[in-house]
Amino acid sequence: MEEFLASYNPRLYAPVAVTVDVVALTVRDRRLHVLIVERGVEPYAGSWALPGGFIKPDEDLAEAAVRELAEETGLDTRPAHIEQLASYGAPARDPRMRVVSISYLAFAPDLPDPLAGSDAAAAVWHPVDDLPPLAFDHGRILADGVERARSKLEYTPLATAFAGGTFTISELRLIYESVWGTPLHAGNFHRKVLSVPGFVEGTGETTESGGARGGPRAKLYRAGDARLLHPALLRPSREEEIR
Repeated sequence: MEEFLASYNPRLYAPVAVTVDVVALTVRDRRLHVLIVERGVEPYAGSWALPGGFIKPDEDLAEAAVRELAEETGLDTRPAHIEQLASYGAPARDPRMRVVSISYLAFAPDLPDPLAGSDAAAAVWHPVDDLPPLAFDHGRILADGVERARSKLEYTPLATAFAGGTFTISELRLIYESVWGTPLHAGNFHRKVLSVPGFVEGTGETTESGGARGGPRAKLYRAGDARLLHPALLRPSREEEIR
């Protein structure tokens, strides 16, 4: 091995750079929002994009994603959930050189307003259903991230990560409606949630008062110990496909 490395010449191969891009999602005002930044440097200066940048030689990919998120937006709190989404490597996706991007999907509840930093001129939470054009191929990356998020809510208890320590079934339903972008039947949703073993568990407590229209106080729940939801909670459109 040492002899091989001593004679190895990396210049025989075309240079390729690696970046990370982050699809950071949260729910605000009952709408799914994504964190985007206004690029302060070329290429695409003045355009909106996902936070991200080149990895450092000595850092892990996930570490680079968290670092770039903090440097470009000021959000130095690690998201409640972060996972690798996909890789993107079309030859012309970046006008500077051949760049391969490893994208990450991040979820977090109640995140504060971001503060621009690093090479970002501005940073904002923006509704995913009303976005400006995004630089590079970030529109595709975002679409893939939103679809992953919507799918994960079908078969994992990830929605509870948005709901805080305790929540009502109605509050949980609002999260599903925000991420899926569609209204849900309250009674059917309540029945489905309670029929999934380990999804949620009752706390034995209730809200301090009834709903906005009065009525009985709602029961409070917390996340259960399930890692996967079985049966899954399918989106209405997916239920129609299966029928």
